[in-house]
Amino acid sequence: MEVTGTGRTEQAIRRMVVPHAVELNGMPEWSATTEQIPGGLRLTVVAKNPADAKTVARIRGLGFIGLLVQGSHHQPHHLAMARGEAISGHGH
Repeated sequence: MEVTGTGRTEQAIRRMVVPHAVELNGMPEWSATTEQIPGGLRLTVVAKNPADAKTVARIRGLGFIGLLVQGSHHQPHHLAMARGEAISGHGH
């Protein structure tokens, strides 16, 4: 997926997508990488086992936003946002 924007949006894309790719890459079924492109990033998420049709379908079905909410780091992040607190080391 290519995610692009200008100005502050481009900066936010770069700050947000890279740490999410790291989170996705830590999941047992997926491999995720990012590559800088003009105006943003390319996010590539693939099944570690390309023959695993269920995982391939899940990646395709989730799309960009669905992939960003995968993993367990979101619960503390959203709770802290609701409380008006910052999470140490959280880049987006």
